[in-house]
Amino acid sequence: MGPSRSVEIIIVGCSGPHHPDANAQIVRQIGELQATVPHGGDSLRLCLQHVAVQDHNEPGSEMGGFTRILHNGKPDEYMDEIPTFIAQPLPAGMDRGYIVLNRPWAFVQWLQQADIKEEYALCFTSYYILMSEPDHESLKKIAPTWMNVSLAMKKDPETDKAFGWVLEMYAYAVASAHHGVGNILYKDFMLQPPWDKEIGKKFIIHYTYGCDYNMKGELTYGKIGEWRFDKRSYDTVAPPRNLPMPPHGVPESVVTLVKMVNEATANIPSWGE
Repeated sequence: MGPSRSVEIIIVGCSGPHHPDANAQIVRQIGELQATVPHGGDSLRLCLQHVAVQDHNEPGSEMGGFTRILHNGKPDEYMDEIPTFIAQPLPAGMDRGYIVLNRPWAFVQWLQQADIKEEYALCFTSYYILMSEPDHESLKKIAPTWMNVSLAMKKDPETDKAFGWVLEMYAYAVASAHHGVGNILYKDFMLQPPWDKEIGKKFIIHYTYGCDYNMKGELTYGKIGEWRFDKRSYDTVAPPRNLPMPPHGVPESVVTLVKMVNEATANIPSWGE
């Protein structure tokens, strides 16, 4: 990053009948941070807390603001806590029960009015924790195509069945290829507990899988463990402060995840209220 760049974070999401919390999504730009989250206002607050920690602790950090793109079309309880852009959802029925189709449409709306001074954007959901990019002009070109390709893929039964819940992600890849925007694979960018066991030099923890262990520290995936951490346990209620640490022998990635969740909740004054 050059010395003139700063970072703003943008989050995309929706609250509504699909989930009681803000269904936000986070995008982080190197220059502008933007994020999209499939569900959980609380997971968004955890992510934001660690963004703030990294901004404070990282020498020469150029992180700037943090903006959420909320695509339910109306304010929610986090408006006073998180700067928010409210996007309108797709017309009724157009998402065909696949709520994340609102994500590219929300980006289209936001990009129509956003004044982005930074060069790069990194987009991710709120179920990521920062531990230690297309440029925005390309994103402006890609977003409308991303939206249209997502809708077309969802409308086609064979394509819908083939791509399932990751359809909108592949639609982005198709849209970027259509506009000649390349992608660089950075193998050690992210880890996913419990399958990735060591932290190494990874930058992001993505917590999507349940972490279930017996008290010997043995993984019992698919079976509720004597000790567990699973974000789905907190669909309707925030995780409590001071989650119990996993037993001895559990991989470093899982231990680090729980530590970072506890650090975040301890530093959010209104957590659990």
